[in-house]
Amino acid sequence: MRLIIVAGPPSTGKTAVIRQIIRSMPEQRFAYLKIDVVVATEDEELAAEFNIPTKKVYSGDICPDHAGIMVMDDAITWAAEQIADFLIVESAGLCLRCTPYTTQSLGIVVLSAVSGIHSPVKMAPMIALADIAVVTRIDLVTQAEKEVFREKIKGISNGIEIVETNAIQGTGLRFLIRDISEGPEVTDSKSITLRGIPPLGVCTVCIGKTSIGWQNHFGVIRKLDGADYLFRGE
Repeated sequence: MRLIIVAGPPSTGKTAVIRQIIRSMPEQRFAYLKIDVVVATEDEELAAEFNIPTKKVYSGDICPDHAGIMVMDDAITWAAEQIADFLIVESAGLCLRCTPYTTQSLGIVVLSAVSGIHSPVKMAPMIALADIAVVTRIDLVTQAEKEVFREKIKGISNGIEIVETNAIQGTGLRFLIRDISEGPEVTDSKSITLRGIPPLGVCTVCIGKTSIGWQNHFGVIRKLDGADYLFRGE
């Protein structure tokens, strides 16, 4: 089985790209897991459209990418039980800092060409550890804007492969489908690890304290100026 992890900001076209992947590989059996915070319908839509096994996990009070990391091993076991050739995991991608890609997987980040030429640097970790960047909505920008956007991505990860597409129509995805077909296999799920270190989640805001001001909190904290009190403990 091959593991595909699709990350990227909300509303960039992640699910549309996944639809095109499944549609382009009708001979393969897919399983799909959606990680989200409050509401998700993508699993129901893909199950109805392609008749594939799907699941979703709501992270609720914890970071959705942290939740995805926690359930990943269970998801791989579940997909193997479904006799899936590919497990696609779609992240919520809310904080732009988490990098949910793992070893023994193909990491795909989906970006929107209309999000602005500076948007890639705002989500650099999500791009830096990905294998492929899929840029959607290219039909809505000029050629010059496309080239600048591409260079911004290359400035973060020079070795990343860039695929430009109108995900609704599925144009330009031939090389993406090839890379997915030839991607790494899960050889030992128990040895899978993250490619990068996610941000810490150990402050008192995380446990429900609502006071404002760093002086009222402990754990990992942040001041407006300076970095003398990044960690206070109790």
